[in-house]
Amino acid sequence: MAKSEAKKREQREAWRQTLAEKADQDGFFREVGPLHKAIFIPQDGAMGKTLVVAFDNLDDVRQDPNRLPWAVDFISAQGWSSLGFMAHGPTWYRDEAVFDFFEELKADGFFDQFDRVAFYGTSMGGYAACAFSAVCPGATVLAVNPQACMDRDRAGWDHRYRRSWRHDYYSRYGYAPDMVKDAEKAWIFYDSRMPQDAMHAALFQSPNVIRVGCPFMGHGMLNVWRDMGILKQLVSGCINGTLSRVDVYRMLRARHDSKIYQKNVLRYLMDEKDSPRLLIRFCRAIVKKRPAPHFRNAMNEALTRIGEPTE
Repeated sequence: MAKSEAKKREQREAWRQTLAEKADQDGFFREVGPLHKAIFIPQDGAMGKTLVVAFDNLDDVRQDPNRLPWAVDFISAQGWSSLGFMAHGPTWYRDEAVFDFFEELKADGFFDQFDRVAFYGTSMGGYAACAFSAVCPGATVLAVNPQACMDRDRAGWDHRYRRSWRHDYYSRYGYAPDMVKDAEKAWIFYDSRMPQDAMHAALFQSPNVIRVGCPFMGHGMLNVWRDMGILKQLVSGCINGTLSRVDVYRMLRARHDSKIYQKNVLRYLMDEKDSPRLLIRFCRAIVKKRPAPHFRNAMNEALTRIGEPTE
Protein backbone atom coordinates (compact mmCIF):
# COMPACT_ATOMS: atom_id res chain seq x y z
CA MET A 1 0.00 0.00 0.00
CA ALA A 2 2.81 2.41 0.92
CA LYS A 3 4.54 1.76 -2.41
CA SER A 4 1.30 2.32 -4.27
CA GLU A 5 0.68 5.65 -2.55
CA ALA A 6 4.28 6.71 -3.16
CA LYS A 7 3.93 5.88 -6.85
CA LYS A 8 0.72 7.92 -7.05
CA ARG A 9 2.43 10.91 -5.43
CA GLU A 10 5.36 10.56 -7.81
CA GLN A 11 3.06 10.42 -10.85
CA ARG A 12 1.01 13.39 -9.68
CA GLU A 13 4.18 15.44 -9.22
CA ALA A 14 5.24 14.46 -12.75
CA TRP A 15 1.89 15.67 -14.05
CA ARG A 16 2.22 18.93 -12.13
CA GLN A 17 5.63 19.62 -13.66
CA THR A 18 4.51 18.72 -17.19
CA LEU A 19 1.39 20.87 -17.06
CA ALA A 20 3.15 23.82 -15.42
CA GLU A 21 5.80 23.76 -18.15
CA LYS A 22 3.19 23.60 -20.94
CA ALA A 23 1.24 26.60 -19.68
CA ASP A 24 2.84 29.60 -21.40
CA GLN A 25 2.75 33.20 -20.23
CA ASP A 26 -0.62 33.86 -21.84
CA GLY A 27 -2.24 30.80 -20.28
CA PHE A 28 -2.27 29.36 -16.79
CA PHE A 29 -1.89 26.20 -14.74
CA ARG A 30 -3.84 25.72 -11.51
CA GLU A 31 -4.12 22.99 -8.95
CA VAL A 32 -7.78 22.85 -7.93
CA GLY A 33 -7.88 21.07 -4.60
CA PRO A 34 -5.76 17.94 -4.05
CA LEU A 35 -7.21 15.83 -6.88
CA HIS A 36 -7.77 18.17 -9.83
CA LYS A 37 -5.65 20.27 -12.15
CA ALA A 38 -6.48 22.85 -14.82
CA ILE A 39 -4.41 24.13 -17.72
CA PHE A 40 -5.41 26.89 -20.12
CA ILE A 41 -3.56 27.01 -23.45
CA PRO A 42 -4.72 29.90 -25.68
CA GLN A 43 -4.23 29.91 -29.44
CA ASP A 44 -3.89 32.82 -31.84
CA GLY A 45 -5.96 33.52 -34.94
CA ALA A 46 -9.59 32.91 -35.78
CA MET A 47 -9.50 29.27 -34.64
CA GLY A 48 -8.23 30.39 -31.25
CA LYS A 49 -11.50 32.25 -30.68
CA THR A 50 -13.07 28.84 -30.05
CA LEU A 51 -12.48 27.47 -26.56
CA VAL A 52 -12.85 23.77 -25.82
CA VAL A 53 -13.12 22.77 -22.17
CA ALA A 54 -11.97 19.15 -22.02
CA PHE A 55 -12.23 16.80 -19.05
CA ASP A 56 -9.74 13.99 -18.62
CA ASN A 57 -8.60 11.40 -16.08
CA LEU A 58 -4.87 11.63 -15.44
CA ASP A 59 -4.82 8.25 -13.68
CA ASP A 60 -5.94 6.46 -16.84
CA VAL A 61 -3.19 3.96 -17.65
CA ARG A 62 -3.17 5.20 -21.27
CA GLN A 63 -2.04 8.66 -20.19
CA ASP A 64 1.63 9.62 -20.21
CA PRO A 65 2.68 12.17 -17.55
CA ASN A 66 5.54 13.29 -19.79
CA ARG A 67 3.18 14.83 -22.34
CA LEU A 68 -0.13 16.71 -22.45
CA PRO A 69 -3.30 14.71 -21.76
CA TRP A 70 -4.73 13.30 -24.99
CA ALA A 71 -7.79 15.57 -25.13
CA VAL A 72 -5.82 18.79 -24.57
CA ASP A 73 -3.20 17.74 -27.11
CA PHE A 74 -5.86 16.91 -29.71
CA ILE A 75 -7.71 20.21 -29.17
CA SER A 76 -4.55 22.32 -29.38
CA ALA A 77 -3.56 20.54 -32.58
CA GLN A 78 -6.82 21.72 -34.19
CA GLY A 79 -5.90 25.35 -33.44
CA TRP A 80 -8.56 25.83 -30.76
CA SER A 81 -7.85 27.34 -27.37
CA SER A 82 -8.12 24.68 -24.68
CA LEU A 83 -8.98 24.56 -21.02
CA GLY A 84 -8.03 21.10 -19.86
CA PHE A 85 -9.52 20.04 -16.55
CA MET A 86 -8.10 16.82 -15.18
CA ALA A 87 -8.88 14.51 -12.29
CA HIS A 88 -6.72 12.07 -10.40
CA GLY A 89 -8.93 9.01 -10.14
CA PRO A 90 -12.70 8.46 -10.15
CA THR A 91 -13.69 11.74 -8.51
CA TRP A 92 -16.55 12.48 -10.91
CA TYR A 93 -15.35 16.07 -10.30
CA ARG A 94 -17.58 16.26 -7.22
CA ASP A 95 -15.49 18.72 -5.24
CA GLU A 96 -16.44 22.15 -3.88
CA ALA A 97 -13.09 23.48 -5.09
CA VAL A 98 -14.02 22.42 -8.64
CA PHE A 99 -17.41 24.12 -8.42
CA ASP A 100 -15.80 27.29 -7.13
CA PHE A 101 -13.18 27.22 -9.91
CA PHE A 102 -15.76 27.22 -12.69
CA GLU A 103 -17.93 29.81 -10.99
CA GLU A 104 -14.88 32.03 -10.59
CA LEU A 105 -14.19 31.75 -14.34
CA LYS A 106 -17.77 32.72 -15.07
CA ALA A 107 -17.70 35.67 -12.67
CA ASP A 108 -14.42 36.92 -14.19
CA GLY A 109 -15.88 36.86 -17.71
CA PHE A 110 -13.36 34.26 -18.84
CA PHE A 111 -15.73 32.63 -21.33
CA ASP A 112 -16.83 35.97 -22.79
CA GLN A 113 -13.54 36.43 -24.65
CA PHE A 114 -14.39 33.55 -27.02
CA ASP A 115 -16.77 33.43 -29.98
CA ARG A 116 -17.62 29.77 -29.35
CA VAL A 117 -17.26 27.59 -26.27
CA ALA A 118 -17.59 23.81 -26.18
CA PHE A 119 -17.42 21.32 -23.33
CA TYR A 120 -16.05 17.89 -24.19
CA GLY A 121 -15.44 14.61 -22.35
CA THR A 122 -15.91 10.85 -22.37
CA SER A 123 -17.54 8.68 -19.68
CA MET A 124 -16.79 10.42 -16.34
CA GLY A 125 -15.45 13.36 -18.34
CA GLY A 126 -18.64 13.32 -20.40
CA TYR A 127 -20.64 13.69 -17.20
CA ALA A 128 -18.47 16.67 -16.23
CA ALA A 129 -18.77 18.25 -19.69
CA CYS A 130 -22.55 18.18 -19.36
CA ALA A 131 -22.62 19.28 -15.74
CA PHE A 132 -20.26 22.24 -15.96
CA SER A 133 -21.58 23.52 -19.28
CA ALA A 134 -24.11 25.31 -17.08
CA VAL A 135 -21.51 28.00 -16.30
CA CYS A 136 -21.52 29.06 -19.96
CA PRO A 137 -25.06 29.28 -21.39
CA GLY A 138 -25.07 28.90 -25.17
CA ALA A 139 -22.07 26.57 -25.22
CA THR A 140 -21.94 23.34 -27.20
CA VAL A 141 -21.60 20.02 -25.38
CA LEU A 142 -19.95 16.96 -26.89
CA ALA A 143 -20.24 14.04 -24.47
CA VAL A 144 -19.33 10.46 -25.31
CA ASN A 145 -20.88 7.73 -23.12
CA PRO A 146 -21.65 10.22 -20.33
CA GLN A 147 -23.34 9.36 -17.07
CA ALA A 148 -26.37 11.45 -16.14
CA CYS A 149 -25.66 11.06 -12.46
CA MET A 150 -24.13 8.39 -10.24
CA ASP A 151 -26.35 8.92 -7.24
CA ARG A 152 -27.72 5.55 -6.07
CA ASP A 153 -31.26 6.92 -5.69
CA ARG A 154 -31.38 8.00 -9.35
CA ALA A 155 -28.95 5.63 -11.04
CA GLY A 156 -28.80 2.67 -8.70
CA TRP A 157 -29.04 0.36 -11.71
CA ASP A 158 -25.47 1.24 -12.76
CA HIS A 159 -23.12 -0.92 -10.71
CA ARG A 160 -20.03 -0.44 -12.89
CA TYR A 161 -18.51 2.43 -10.92
CA ARG A 162 -19.16 1.64 -7.27
CA ARG A 163 -16.48 4.06 -6.12
CA SER A 164 -18.55 6.89 -7.58
CA TRP A 165 -21.34 6.23 -5.09
CA ARG A 166 -19.42 7.91 -2.28
CA HIS A 167 -19.85 11.35 -3.83
CA ASP A 168 -22.63 13.89 -3.20
CA TYR A 169 -24.76 14.54 -6.30
CA TYR A 170 -27.35 16.77 -4.64
CA SER A 171 -25.19 19.89 -4.40
CA ARG A 172 -24.16 22.17 -7.27
CA TYR A 173 -23.93 20.70 -10.80
CA GLY A 174 -25.05 17.26 -9.63
CA TYR A 175 -27.62 16.12 -12.17
CA ALA A 176 -26.15 16.49 -15.65
CA PRO A 177 -29.42 16.40 -17.69
CA ASP A 178 -30.58 19.55 -15.89
CA MET A 179 -27.26 21.29 -16.45
CA VAL A 180 -27.32 21.10 -20.28
CA LYS A 181 -30.68 22.84 -20.67
CA ASP A 182 -29.07 26.20 -21.50
CA ALA A 183 -26.54 24.80 -23.96
CA GLU A 184 -26.90 25.62 -27.64
CA LYS A 185 -26.65 21.91 -28.46
CA ALA A 186 -25.76 18.88 -26.39
CA TRP A 187 -24.45 15.98 -28.45
CA ILE A 188 -24.76 12.72 -26.51
CA PHE A 189 -22.99 9.80 -28.18
CA TYR A 190 -23.49 6.40 -26.58
CA ASP A 191 -23.40 2.69 -27.32
CA SER A 192 -27.06 1.77 -27.57
CA ARG A 193 -26.24 -1.90 -26.98
CA MET A 194 -24.80 -1.16 -23.54
CA PRO A 195 -27.87 -1.01 -21.24
CA GLN A 196 -26.41 1.31 -18.62
CA ASP A 197 -25.08 3.81 -21.18
CA ALA A 198 -28.41 3.77 -23.03
CA MET A 199 -30.29 4.39 -19.77
CA HIS A 200 -28.05 7.32 -18.87
CA ALA A 201 -28.50 8.79 -22.36
CA ALA A 202 -32.29 8.45 -22.12
CA LEU A 203 -32.30 10.75 -19.08
CA PHE A 204 -31.14 13.68 -21.24
CA GLN A 205 -34.51 14.94 -22.43
CA SER A 206 -34.22 18.68 -23.07
CA PRO A 207 -35.03 19.86 -26.64
CA ASN A 208 -31.43 20.89 -27.36
CA VAL A 209 -30.14 17.34 -26.80
CA ILE A 210 -29.09 15.28 -29.83
CA ARG A 211 -28.70 11.63 -28.83
CA VAL A 212 -26.72 9.49 -31.26
CA GLY A 213 -26.69 5.74 -30.72
CA CYS A 214 -23.43 4.08 -31.77
CA PRO A 215 -23.90 0.32 -31.26
CA PHE A 216 -20.87 -1.93 -30.95
CA MET A 217 -18.50 0.99 -30.32
CA GLY A 218 -18.36 0.72 -26.53
CA HIS A 219 -16.13 2.87 -24.36
CA GLY A 220 -13.43 2.77 -27.01
CA MET A 221 -15.66 4.83 -29.28
CA LEU A 222 -12.99 7.39 -30.14
CA ASN A 223 -10.68 4.60 -31.29
CA VAL A 224 -13.44 3.31 -33.56
CA TRP A 225 -13.98 6.80 -34.99
CA ARG A 226 -10.24 7.11 -35.58
CA ASP A 227 -10.20 3.74 -37.31
CA MET A 228 -13.13 4.90 -39.44
CA GLY A 229 -11.21 8.03 -40.42
CA ILE A 230 -13.88 10.39 -39.06
CA LEU A 231 -12.59 11.40 -35.60
CA LYS A 232 -11.29 14.86 -36.49
CA GLN A 233 -14.14 15.64 -38.89
CA LEU A 234 -16.87 14.55 -36.48
CA VAL A 235 -15.46 16.29 -33.40
CA SER A 236 -14.68 19.46 -35.35
CA GLY A 237 -18.12 19.53 -36.96
CA CYS A 238 -19.93 19.17 -33.64
CA ILE A 239 -17.80 21.81 -31.94
CA ASN A 240 -17.99 24.27 -34.85
CA GLY A 241 -21.75 23.75 -35.22
CA THR A 242 -21.55 22.68 -38.87
CA LEU A 243 -23.02 19.17 -38.55
CA SER A 244 -26.63 18.04 -38.37
CA ARG A 245 -27.87 14.74 -36.99
CA VAL A 246 -28.25 13.49 -40.58
CA ASP A 247 -24.64 14.47 -41.35
CA VAL A 248 -23.41 12.55 -38.33
CA TYR A 249 -25.33 9.39 -39.20
CA ARG A 250 -24.03 9.61 -42.75
CA MET A 251 -20.47 9.75 -41.43
CA LEU A 252 -21.10 6.80 -39.12
CA ARG A 253 -21.81 4.58 -42.13
CA ALA A 254 -18.03 4.23 -42.41
CA ARG A 255 -18.19 1.90 -39.40
CA HIS A 256 -18.85 -1.04 -41.70
CA ASP A 257 -15.26 -0.81 -42.99
CA SER A 258 -13.68 -0.39 -39.55
CA LYS A 259 -11.74 -3.44 -38.39
CA ILE A 260 -12.32 -2.51 -34.75
CA TYR A 261 -16.07 -2.25 -35.32
CA GLN A 262 -16.11 -5.53 -37.23
CA LYS A 263 -14.31 -7.29 -34.38
CA ASN A 264 -16.76 -5.86 -31.86
CA VAL A 265 -19.69 -7.18 -33.88
CA LEU A 266 -17.99 -10.56 -34.28
CA ARG A 267 -17.42 -10.80 -30.54
CA TYR A 268 -21.09 -10.14 -29.94
CA LEU A 269 -22.24 -12.70 -32.52
CA MET A 270 -19.89 -15.36 -31.11
CA ASP A 271 -21.42 -14.81 -27.67
CA GLU A 272 -24.89 -15.22 -29.17
CA LYS A 273 -24.71 -19.00 -29.54
CA ASP A 274 -28.25 -19.27 -30.93
CA SER A 275 -27.53 -17.13 -34.03
CA PRO A 276 -24.98 -19.16 -36.06
CA ARG A 277 -26.47 -18.28 -39.46
CA LEU A 278 -26.29 -14.55 -38.73
CA LEU A 279 -22.64 -14.99 -37.73
CA ILE A 280 -21.97 -16.92 -40.95
CA ARG A 281 -23.52 -14.21 -43.14
CA PHE A 282 -21.57 -11.50 -41.35
CA CYS A 283 -18.22 -13.31 -41.57
CA ARG A 284 -18.81 -14.27 -45.20
CA ALA A 285 -19.31 -10.60 -46.08
CA ILE A 286 -16.04 -9.68 -44.38
CA VAL A 287 -13.88 -12.39 -45.95
CA LYS A 288 -15.17 -11.40 -49.39
CA LYS A 289 -13.66 -7.94 -48.85
CA ARG A 290 -10.29 -8.86 -47.35
CA PRO A 291 -8.20 -11.71 -45.94
CA ALA A 292 -9.55 -12.16 -42.43
CA PRO A 293 -8.46 -15.48 -40.89
CA HIS A 294 -10.18 -14.82 -37.57
CA PHE A 295 -13.51 -14.23 -39.30
CA ARG A 296 -13.06 -17.24 -41.58
CA ASN A 297 -12.31 -19.46 -38.58
CA ALA A 298 -15.40 -18.19 -36.76
CA MET A 299 -17.50 -18.76 -39.88
CA ASN A 300 -16.23 -22.33 -40.33
CA GLU A 301 -16.81 -23.15 -36.67
CA ALA A 302 -20.41 -21.97 -37.04
CA LEU A 303 -20.84 -23.96 -40.27
CA THR A 304 -19.55 -27.09 -38.55
CA ARG A 305 -21.93 -26.49 -35.66
CA ILE A 306 -24.97 -26.54 -37.97
CA GLY A 307 -23.66 -29.47 -40.00
CA GLU A 308 -22.72 -27.62 -43.20
CA PRO A 309 -19.39 -27.83 -45.13
CA THR A 310 -16.69 -25.32 -44.30
CA GLU A 311 -15.46 -22.74 -46.81
